[in-house]
Amino acid sequence: MLFATQSINQVSIHWDFIIGGLALFLFGIEFMGNGLKSIAGSKLRDYIDRYTSKPWKGMLVGMILTVFIQSSSATSAIAISFVRAGLMSLEQSVGIIIGANIGTTITSFLIGLKVEALALYFVFLGVLVFMFGKRKKTTYAGQILLGFGMLFFGLRLMGDELSLLGQTEAFAQLATAMGEHPILGVITGVLMTALVQSSSAMIGIVQKIYEAGGLTLTASLPLVFGSNIGTTITAVIASIGGSLAAKRAAAINVLFNVLGTVLFMFLLYPFADFIEALSQQFAIAPMMQIAIATIIRALIISLIAYPFIKTMVAFAKKIMPGEEEKIDVDIEVLDPKLAESLPSGALGVTKQVTLKMGELAADCINASRDYFNKHAGKYKDVSRQYEDAINSLDSKITEYMMQIAHESLSDTDTDDFISTLQVIKNIERVGDLTMNLNEFYELAFDDKASFSKHALNDVNEMYETVLEMNRLALSHFMEHDEAILRELLDKENYLDLVEEKARERHFKRMANNECASDVAAGVYVDILGTLERIGDHIFNIVKEADSDTHAYEQAIAQKMLEQGF
Repeated sequence: MLFATQSINQVSIHWDFIIGGLALFLFGIEFMGNGLKSIAGSKLRDYIDRYTSKPWKGMLVGMILTVFIQSSSATSAIAISFVRAGLMSLEQSVGIIIGANIGTTITSFLIGLKVEALALYFVFLGVLVFMFGKRKKTTYAGQILLGFGMLFFGLRLMGDELSLLGQTEAFAQLATAMGEHPILGVITGVLMTALVQSSSAMIGIVQKIYEAGGLTLTASLPLVFGSNIGTTITAVIASIGGSLAAKRAAAINVLFNVLGTVLFMFLLYPFADFIEALSQQFAIAPMMQIAIATIIRALIISLIAYPFIKTMVAFAKKIMPGEEEKIDVDIEVLDPKLAESLPSGALGVTKQVTLKMGELAADCINASRDYFNKHAGKYKDVSRQYEDAINSLDSKITEYMMQIAHESLSDTDTDDFISTLQVIKNIERVGDLTMNLNEFYELAFDDKASFSKHALNDVNEMYETVLEMNRLALSHFMEHDEAILRELLDKENYLDLVEEKARERHFKRMANNECASDVAAGVYVDILGTLERIGDHIFNIVKEADSDTHAYEQAIAQKMLEQGF
């Protein structure tokens, strides 16, 4: 067998099984998590946004979300983006981060149940569902089953070899040293977890070796404690170059896990005695002992940390001073009592918040333009954060308007209600299309492609026009000025003309073989078309906002005549 080695006491270990099993385990977690995220879709962010008004609610959401997406790092990243978008305080994000540390223990619990015995059945069933499922949700379900099966098959594959590892003289000496000096176990756990980027994988390995008798409980637990510090490395790396809020959240995550590890290292021997007594009382299997110890530790340090969330936030702000960059969104004005007592007044407030949503759309487009011109990923992230804020406002305004709809509205208020709701949806669509632009740029940049000078000029000209259209449309939304409408119509016609001429020039460049990159050449037409569609949705704001439909119809008729229809 490849990579088989002989230890000093003639125990044969197949390292290819260990390495391959670990790879399958890590891939299975990622594959299953992606399937779960795909099924849940955008609802994941909605749940975070809706149910985190208090830190304790954030803990529950963080725990449940991490169980679903199988990544505490991903859950923390979502929370941080909401802090950056001004939709969540740093205190609320800490609740989610703490909850994520509880949710990530589910994998060790499943390992303790020895689900690996059914691993290949899950693989078989997952492949069938994934390959023959006709609906997207069905294929996602197959992905979840397949990832689940691969995760535990990987564990099973490396499990037997890990049990043999405990019989080698070198490992026996290491285990003895860790038993005598538990701090070595913590350091090993930190380094190993930082290397494989998964605390679940590290704990799974410890469970297997402990079951085989290669480690004592007092030597195993420090490895588990260290893995909880090691897993924070992902968040620390992700925060480098990020916003101040992201860096503070990463610092709090590290602080939380380091203090938890220090506490339990002081309590190591009494805690190990407690787990052993519990195991004897209820006949708990070795792997489940590690799982239960992991869960109890996570619950205890979370409960202890909860009253000190504000203290941790204050500490993070002290060691990382400065003003947080965040998007200013005030949703407190959406007062349910106003909707009940004065629906027309509530509609006026709604229009003000909708105006802010339109301004965020402009910021989102601006950040996308910076990404196009400067190729820096931070601008793509900023654009995504603005789009998160737009989506959140869409949800909150729509929910508030449904409250208004339950009240008695005059005919004029009903018209305002319908038009404002349509405006909101068009602005939300502008944000979605801007994300599509960023995806096109990412495709081109990943191919190390560049756009010609003429192509850059055309796209930037369209960006300028779209941004000016957005400004005019929002002005008309609030003022209903026919002069603004005519100016906006001119801009919309100009945008169509720029898009048409840019497309023609691009096709000529392609015919003359002047395009250096096939990828850039392919997506360029999509970029032009998407910018033109953004302009259409911005123009729709005028259509929906104008209560004088006759003026709008005249403008459309004029546009059609000018275009030769």
